Amino acid sequence: MSKEIQVTRPSMPSFEEYIDEIKDLWESKWLTNMGKKHKQLEEGLEKYLKTPNISLFTNGHLALECAIAAFNLSGEVITTPFTFASTTHAIVRNGLVPVFCDIHPDDYTMDIDMLESLITDKTSAIIPVHVYGNICNVYEIEKLAKKYNLKVIYDAAHSFGVEVNGVGIANFGDASMFSFHATKVFNTIEGGGVAFKNVGYGEKLNNIKNFGIAGPESVQYVGSNGKMNEFQAAMGICNLNHINKEISKRKIIVERYREELGCIRGVKLVEPQNGVKSSYSYFPVVFDGFRRGRDEVFEALKENNIIARKYFYPLTNSFECYQDRYNTQDTPIAKYIAERVLTLPLYADLALEEVGRICEIIKGID
Repeated sequence: MSKEIQVTRPSMPSFEEYIDEIKDLWESKWLTNMGKKHKQLEEGLEKYLKTPNISLFTNGHLALECAIAAFNLSGEVITTPFTFASTTHAIVRNGLVPVFCDIHPDDYTMDIDMLESLITDKTSAIIPVHVYGNICNVYEIEKLAKKYNLKVIYDAAHSFGVEVNGVGIANFGDASMFSFHATKVFNTIEGGGVAFKNVGYGEKLNNIKNFGIAGPESVQYVGSNGKMNEFQAAMGICNLNHINKEISKRKIIVERYREELGCIRGVKLVEPQNGVKSSYSYFPVVFDGFRRGRDEVFEALKENNIIARKYFYPLTNSFECYQDRYNTQDTPIAKYIAERVLTLPLYADLALEEVGRICEIIKGID
């Protein structure tokens, strides 16, 4: 049996590089609470993402929860069910009601043609999701947000380093949440960040992630504990040194997948978006009219020790914890794609020979 190939594998610096980065922590004894490494990583990410401000968190979910909380929203928030559980949970855990918009069939992001019809006098914000690195229609969303005076918080967990017409994706909306989980293009082991423009918002955001503490004797908000520690930040500092090389490797792998699978009947690949500089986060394949269904392809790969992922399946509006509150028939395109999509293995060190083997297995399915 050949070695198991996971759907992803984290990129890491050399052991020696990481040890060199963390060794001064034994002298400073400053391990958390926004220390030197934390500040250094913030500065590096602001430069790389071309954003004026970023606040770091211990994980992407808390980053999104706190980003929502800092706007003091109420009522309803329009989002999409074609996303990871975190997006919907973060809305609900803030005492808000998610309203689900369907997705566009070509790039799986929020359907801009449906969005306006969902806006009511209860709507306070839109939380669109950049999916697989595919970018939402940021310009039309901005127009609608201004028209109805709504906040826009992007779930940009999949979009680290992506640019639209030369503009970093972190610059759209009122805030953008990034995940730095081990499975992402850029990781801090676990971790996340919120990019934003308004400095006043940043001050509140930083207070909320530190238990709501605004000063030595002042607790102004019902906060959380979302601070990134120094060991996470050190991993981020190291990985940021290699990020362009990592993305270049991923690009070669994606190009090989496209070459092998692009002309197979019943295999749908997402076309690159115009004006978008990709970071090659994921490689989704939709099996629509293929010889076998998605689940059968999943099992065939698994039998050969290749672990793909049904991502995203199930839709968040079908979770047991939201049972009887939503109807997946209200988002038929999202339901259709969720039942047919697989993300194939993709990480910087995945050998092209293995990519070829994965594709041959798919091609050979009867």
